[in-house]
Amino acid sequence: MDRKGAIKRIESYFDDGGFFADLARRVAVHSESQDPAQADELMRYLTGEMQPGFEALGFTCRIFPNPVARGGPFLVAERHEADDQTTVMSYGHGDVVRGYDDQWSEGLDPWVLEKRADRWYGRGTADNKGQHSINMAAMGAVIEERGALGFNAVVLIETGEEAGSPGLREFCQANQALFPADVFIASDGPRLHPDRPTIFMGSRGVFSFDLEVKLRDGGHHSGNWGGLLANPGIILAHAIASLTTASGEILVPEWRPPPISNSVRDAVAGLTIDGGAHAPEIDPEWGEPGLAAAEKVFAWNSFEVLAFKTGNPENPVNAVPPHAKAHCSIRFVPPCDPVDFVAGLRRHLDAAGFTMVQITPEADHMAATPPDPDHPWARWGVASLDATSGKPTAGLPNLGGSLPNDVFSELLGLPTIWVPHSYVSCSQHAPDEHILEATSREALQIMTGLFWDLGDSNGGRPG
Repeated sequence: MDRKGAIKRIESYFDDGGFFADLARRVAVHSESQDPAQADELMRYLTGEMQPGFEALGFTCRIFPNPVARGGPFLVAERHEADDQTTVMSYGHGDVVRGYDDQWSEGLDPWVLEKRADRWYGRGTADNKGQHSINMAAMGAVIEERGALGFNAVVLIETGEEAGSPGLREFCQANQALFPADVFIASDGPRLHPDRPTIFMGSRGVFSFDLEVKLRDGGHHSGNWGGLLANPGIILAHAIASLTTASGEILVPEWRPPPISNSVRDAVAGLTIDGGAHAPEIDPEWGEPGLAAAEKVFAWNSFEVLAFKTGNPENPVNAVPPHAKAHCSIRFVPPCDPVDFVAGLRRHLDAAGFTMVQITPEADHMAATPPDPDHPWARWGVASLDATSGKPTAGLPNLGGSLPNDVFSELLGLPTIWVPHSYVSCSQHAPDEHILEATSREALQIMTGLFWDLGDSNGGRPG
């Protein structure tokens, strides 16, 4: 009964096909939270996969309705071993983005897990079914080897993260007694490099909004009216162009964060962003001048135009369109506040003469959480991962993407440790989403080692 034995168990589980079989069942559930027609699938994922899986590990499970009408249900799984033991809270989300079934590569189905070379394809493999399945299995390997976890655990599985986590904050606020934890450990997002174990403690926030120009009802023939009618597509294009330089440097003052602190700058110094063999080539001149690539992603704000439409792109006609619309987002670091984003944007557009541009913020956004790369729990996690993998773990101040981390770190007051199991070229949210076989196997190993150390009285954990 030892750490090596637990890791050997998890290796056998992977090598014998157990992980593939478990993940295949979970991928097959069409738990698309962005599609109201799939509400029953959200519940089916909890009752058909999560509840029996956790109960097999000795957890007690309860399913709760969402306090927000448009939100999906929650599952809380608890295993309490002793009052004097460390309690860890973990998290995952069972929902996925839309499948986009007809956009996947030939022969691939988003709801059927398929292995091709070192890639396992399927919707939710990377985000987030594969990641919380790895952590569940790692806990199981520890229980099998030790006969117990050696710590208390409470796991929250939500079903609305891809829709902005509606109701998550309200649920945790009303049920704080369910989560009497000492530390939060979960998995989402990508590693810095596919072969390099990674830890981060915070995340950038995300704020999405629409920009729209509506000038009239209906289109008008461009031969008869061109040059006489203002074109909303051109107006909106110029309005958007005023928000950044031609190379992406943000020009709206309220969208720019304070200078990067020395502690964060030191934490990301020397980090190389590498998405693996099929990653896009980084454009070094894009974004904030003078910042390294890692600083742009982990320590600065970015503005993106995610979609832009005017007229009918699929079937264009010779008519001046009546309106134009763009869907945009800002990824931001603390202490930036989305309330200031809207007010600053309105002032900027009005001053530039674009008073006709309408701003419509999305109802939900994810807040940014301040990083603490030198926290004792972060150092402990890095040491555990190093011991298992034999590699230097990348310790990031925060994730470049966004997670509802503020609910756990600020509302519940927990130190948060995220150990991502995906990589940046996984096609997350896009057709052909996948995980890497070798990375997943190593993820099972390091999480088994981490949970073993958490329950080991000699594991050197904080507190």
